[in-house]
Formats: sequence, structure tokens, C-alpha cells
Amino acid sequence: MIIFGSVALLRPYWLLALPILVLMLRMTKSKGSLLGDWPRAIDAPLLGVILKRHKISHGSSSNLALYWTVGLIALALSGPATRLAERMHFRNLDVTMLVLDVSCSENLSKVASAAQVILSESGARQVGLILFAGDAYLASPLTDDTAALEALIFALDDKTVPEGGSRPDKALSLARRLLRDAHSFSGDIVFISDGVGQSSYTLNQATALSKDGHKLHTIFVSSSTAANASTIENRANMQSLARAGNGIMKDALSANEIVSEISRREIDHIAYDPRSALEWTDTGRYLLLFALIPFILCFRRGAL
Repeated sequence: MIIFGSVALLRPYWLLALPILVLMLRMTKSKGSLLGDWPRAIDAPLLGVILKRHKISHGSSSNLALYWTVGLIALALSGPATRLAERMHFRNLDVTMLVLDVSCSENLSKVASAAQVILSESGARQVGLILFAGDAYLASPLTDDTAALEALIFALDDKTVPEGGSRPDKALSLARRLLRDAHSFSGDIVFISDGVGQSSYTLNQATALSKDGHKLHTIFVSSSTAANASTIENRANMQSLARAGNGIMKDALSANEIVSEISRREIDHIAYDPRSALEWTDTGRYLLLFALIPFILCFRRGAL
């Protein structure tokens, strides 16, 4: 599927037939004389007299009507489509849920920066925001007002969530419940944390999200620049969490790669998921009506 704003081609591979048609047209125009092989069998002066006497054209046979018909059919099969005006009714098909760890004040600036990267490239997707430390809270329901979310994210501090500690399992459980209540078919959860506090319960929540059709991507942040044992272990925890959630793990400086993965998944989802019919109206059927015009002309005497 190829999208150009509010229009799209649902099956663009059918357009491959058009250059083949052009090539065939050039071949037939160069070889398709109305006289067949007679010009090679009769002397040119004699042929000229015969043509002049019987008023026969020496031109080439034209198959243009046939090629126009096949070309319009190929264009119709490529699935030209327009986005439904009621698209907002289906906006929960794909959503992004940001889950931010605010338990460590030293990491807050990196957490906010990574979240801002995800928000800035969210496009038409709705985005929700969950904050967690010793407990998890919904900071913002699903919304397309990313400017308000950015302002909220950069206002976070270590007192935003009063409970101390780190309970990522509660945050993922809340995210799963919110996605279920929103009837989201395939959400992307972006979990931004230092990897502290993870347990088997956290991995179970990640696996459950994956089984629900969602993907859990993780972004690892750390206030330490040294690769000590604790940092290595926490990074491995984030990697395991992403693997359990059928997503990918990146460092904070590579958050844009998470954006690319989400965008790629959205394209594949639209291309192969039959639910895309809810969002697009295929107008190819109307092109088939236009194809009838040159098709009828194919039945004229001498048209083929």
C-alpha cells in the first residue's frame, strides 16, 4: 500500500502492467500494418496504384482502444482509495502508549527527551501517557494533542508519583487495561526506564500484551556513563522485556529507531490487515465504468 496524504493505492503492484502495455503498444504500432505482408510481396509502384484506385489506407492498425481498456482495468485493480471523512471513528485501530519511569530524578531529563522524540513523530496516532514509580497512574488518556503531552512531560519531577520504588509490572498492567478498554487492535507501548524493579510479573505482562496483538518497545536510560555491572544487568532486563513483548530495545540516543519500527509496522498493518477497509474507500470500481468506453470502441469495424 502506498499513501499520499488522504489518497492511497491499496494494491500498487497492478501498476506494473502499465509499462508492459506501453511496450506492447510500441511493438504492435511498428509492425501492425493494415495491409499485412502485401507491401513485401508486391512491387511498390504497383501497390501504390492499387491503393490509390481502391482508396485503401496504408496506415497502421490501431489497438489503442484495447490498450486503454486494459490500462484502465489495471489502474482500477491497483485500488485507488480515499480516506474516509469519518476516520476519527476508527482512530483507535493503532495507538501509542508511553510508559515513563519517574522513580529516579537523575534520569528524568533523558526520559523526557526520549518521550519527546516519540511524540514528535506520532503523526495521526493517538497517544496516551502512563507514569510510574512505586505505583502507576494514567497521566493522560489517549489523545492527539501532542503539544499538551510534551508540556506535561517536561514538567515532571521526582514528586510527580508520590509512592517510592519502581513497579513496572503495575504500569504495564495499566497499559494493557487501557488498550483493552479503548478497543485498540494493535497498539505500540513505548516503555522508557532504567530497567530497575523488573521481575517475572513484568515479563508476564509483556507477554500478555504481545498475545493481545500489541508490541512493547523499550528505551533504556541511565544516569551512569560507565558500563558497570548494575548498568549491564538493567540493560539486559530491558532487552528481555522487549523480547517478551515482541518489540525492540534501544538506548535513549536511538529513540528515533523506535519511531521507525512503529511506522514500519503501521505500513505493514495497513497493507495486509483487512481492517484497513474501515479507513479507506476503494474507488477502483468506478474506473471500471470508464474502461467500458474504450472497450465498446474495440467493436468498431477495423478497430482491432
